[in-house]
Amino acid sequence: MRLWTDEIEAMRPEARAVVAAGMEVVAAVFAGQGEPPTDLDGLVAFQRAAFASTYASVPEAVVTEFAGVPCRLFEPDAPARGIYVHFHGGGMVIGAPEMNDGANLALARQHDVVVVSVKYRLAPEHPYPAGPDDGMAVVTWLLEHGAERFGTDRIILGGESAGGYMAAAVLLRIRDELDAIDRVLGANLVFGVMDWGHSPSQRGLRAADGPDMLTPEGMAMFGDCYLPGRSADERRDGAISPAFADLHGLAPALVSVGTADHLLDDSLLFASRFAAAENELELFVAPDMPHGFQAFPCGITSAWERTMNDWFAHRLA
Repeated sequence: MRLWTDEIEAMRPEARAVVAAGMEVVAAVFAGQGEPPTDLDGLVAFQRAAFASTYASVPEAVVTEFAGVPCRLFEPDAPARGIYVHFHGGGMVIGAPEMNDGANLALARQHDVVVVSVKYRLAPEHPYPAGPDDGMAVVTWLLEHGAERFGTDRIILGGESAGGYMAAAVLLRIRDELDAIDRVLGANLVFGVMDWGHSPSQRGLRAADGPDMLTPEGMAMFGDCYLPGRSADERRDGAISPAFADLHGLAPALVSVGTADHLLDDSLLFASRFAAAENELELFVAPDMPHGFQAFPCGITSAWERTMNDWFAHRLA
């Protein structure tokens, strides 16, 4: 079984060089924030402030809310072909929709989709299931009112990291709670957290040992904030960890992950079970690429962008 093509294989030296240089820049940015605190509350506040300094919001975003949940809205100039419900990353603890303003604006313009990026509640103040509950509230509103408000109620779910988890968790609940999976065109799941019980790669047993944006210690902290008091087995309940859920009868998915990502095994386990359940799946594995690989422009990330845009075009056709 080959996970990438000869064309991608030839791009690996360039990718490794780009990641090494980019990680030096990332390290310099975060070094300027000083030493992180050792207590949990202080560490959460420190990480939120550090990541907020990297956001690049765009004026085209409209701040609004759906079902009482704050969102950032992007509308296309042409009639909408669908609604992309986007969830940002950040381990369910940090992050905000502004992280993806540029990419969400590009999607709205390129594919003529409405993009609704959800500002779901974060742990530790709001542990499980607050975040997925917010996602479900937004999706339920869009399924009920999207046709009237935007001219379409065709939905694609998606997100990165914790956002990939959110998209998968909401996808399962649309099937189980709303009986509306037929109204979902697909799920764009980018290096999502699919095993909150800590997969081997989350624990440091990765396929590639290159630099990464995540660490085992960071993932453990996120899990303790989001799922306090739960054992690893309890965290692998299918309602919490999508990789352990019943995956039959779901919408088509694009799963993307790098081999240096501490969430590699999450994506591979989810993708293999998803495909075995006879759902339509496309898998993009980026050799040597870390968590957040789209931030490192090179041949491999360009190939991923083409794959993702082709997937969106096919789902919206």
